[in-house]
Amino acid sequence: MSGSDPIIRSKSLSKSYGKVRALREVDLDIPSGVTGLIGANGAGKTTLLRILLGLIRPTAGQAEVFGIPVSENPAGLRARIGYMPENKCLPPDQTAADFVTYAAELAGIPSVDARRRASETLFLVGLEEERFRFLGDYSTGMQQRVKLAQSIVHDPELVLLDEPASGLDPSGREGMLRLISRFRDYGINVLFSSHILDDIERTCDWVVMLNEGRLVHSEPLSNAVAGNRIYVEVFGDPQPLIHELSDRGVTTGLDGSVINLSGLGDDPFRLLQDALVRSGSSVRKMGTGLSRLEDVLESAARSDRG
Repeated sequence: MSGSDPIIRSKSLSKSYGKVRALREVDLDIPSGVTGLIGANGAGKTTLLRILLGLIRPTAGQAEVFGIPVSENPAGLRARIGYMPENKCLPPDQTAADFVTYAAELAGIPSVDARRRASETLFLVGLEEERFRFLGDYSTGMQQRVKLAQSIVHDPELVLLDEPASGLDPSGREGMLRLISRFRDYGINVLFSSHILDDIERTCDWVVMLNEGRLVHSEPLSNAVAGNRIYVEVFGDPQPLIHELSDRGVTTGLDGSVINLSGLGDDPFRLLQDALVRSGSSVRKMGTGLSRLEDVLESAARSDRG
């Protein structure tokens, strides 16, 4: 795989649980780096992570990791991937050193090397002085760091983190985000889910947004939060302009009579001018504003519902 190829790709990926559609024809191309996966509870984030791990099968479509279909070799891919689950999963009567050593051995690392790797990894996450304490005596923040350690002890090429900062106080959250950011220095790619948009803005290179199982955004974070968000209000019906912009790949959201736009590319005003002419719309007022992920997600969700 070349450096420009996506590390994660999906095509028409869908997953249903009975009548509940957790994912709806998701087409994704995620590059290397640190990617944030955001959406409300029930958006499909955890389902996507489990499909990428080969733990569940999609109802339709296909997912690839490192250019390899997950369905062809899930066990082989898991050897190259680390996973940090959201739910509590640590045995209370084991020490952190023993647990992370066991995780390394499960990945095929010999016992002596596994214990050394566990010690090094626990040092990396800031638990070197606490590694011989029982996990049941750990605080929530310490347990999260142990879960992070076991996900990287085998030196994976990609780690999937499900709500890694869940339940942490501000200090613990800050420390977790710093650790995730450092993974770039070790050549580890990251896909992590969160419903805390500020965590994504501070940490990620790329952002993927899901809403009710649908993909509503996938682009570089710099595009998602750049100051190229434009709002426009036209005389009369706004729908012709909205349809024209949507045909050009622009994300739109209607707030009353005001159309909020994002994803306008390098020459947003030229694009908007052409769309106005073709739609026959006349501008009542127009302006720009800095956008945050919350604005983009809400706008994209409104557009998706429309």
